[in-house]
Amino acid sequence: MSAEAMEEKTDSVSNGGGLVYAEKEDVSPEDLSELLAAGTKEVHEKAENTQFVKDFLKGRIRKELFKLGHVALYFTYTAMEEEIERNKDHPHFAPLYFPGELHRHRALSLDLEYFYGPDWETQVRCSAATQNYVDRIHQVGREDPVLLVAHAYTRYMGDLSGGQVLKKVAQRAMKLPATGEGLAFYTFDGIHSAKAFKQLYRSRMNELELDTETKQRLVDEAVLAFQFNMEVFDELDEFGKTIQEDVLDAGMSVHGTGGDISKCPYYAAQTAASGGAAYASQLAMAVLRNPTGQVLFAAWVAALAGLAAWYFM
Repeated sequence: MSAEAMEEKTDSVSNGGGLVYAEKEDVSPEDLSELLAAGTKEVHEKAENTQFVKDFLKGRIRKELFKLGHVALYFTYTAMEEEIERNKDHPHFAPLYFPGELHRHRALSLDLEYFYGPDWETQVRCSAATQNYVDRIHQVGREDPVLLVAHAYTRYMGDLSGGQVLKKVAQRAMKLPATGEGLAFYTFDGIHSAKAFKQLYRSRMNELELDTETKQRLVDEAVLAFQFNMEVFDELDEFGKTIQEDVLDAGMSVHGTGGDISKCPYYAAQTAASGGAAYASQLAMAVLRNPTGQVLFAAWVAALAGLAAWYFM
């Protein structure tokens, strides 16, 4: 292998304890990350055809739903990180324990305080669909901690991919402070290279000593995580029908051909994961056309892109 090729496969990342790892990412079809990608292909196709996804990728968005989406994320990550802390020494999760780098509970608290005010905790509640997701995470943490790997990988790796694409767009379009208020969810201060960290995380995950049956159960759990998220999307879509609020249109073209991006909902996640320049250009054009409309749903666009982006990494 050439030096250039080796460099592409190797990067360094801190584990939060001052040590720096340089790990080479060699994968095989039997690796857990590859099995997860193949095993969730069908649920990706279902997710991209939910009405909620099609609507908001057309740019038909409501500010109140953006806020409620952030609330759902808050309760989801709070549950997941409680169970991660409970199981941080479990042999099947300990290698993936990166609280300083990954945990989002505190960041989401800061964002909700920014959007709702200092009494935000009295204004938010966990919705029915989100509660189902939360209950499953707690059940897994108590009864079968190895399955936390599926939930953590699906969420965090997506946050480091699709979620990052919209950070600057949100700041610019919503005129958020340059100091970062309202954007804490997207900010990973403990990670200096997202690419390197994702390689490290996948490598650690692929090195877990798991039998074939356990790997399949993890794939099944990842599919379930997608289904829970689709239920949240559907719930938000239904709630949106009751909101008497002007809809802001901010559609984006797809694949640089002038088509509608809703025809390929996961194109955003795929190009986000690959860092495509064409996608950055499309985002810039959309912002110029209607900056406010494009970003009111930034949090859930990022969340959805996050769910899909790990598939394309």
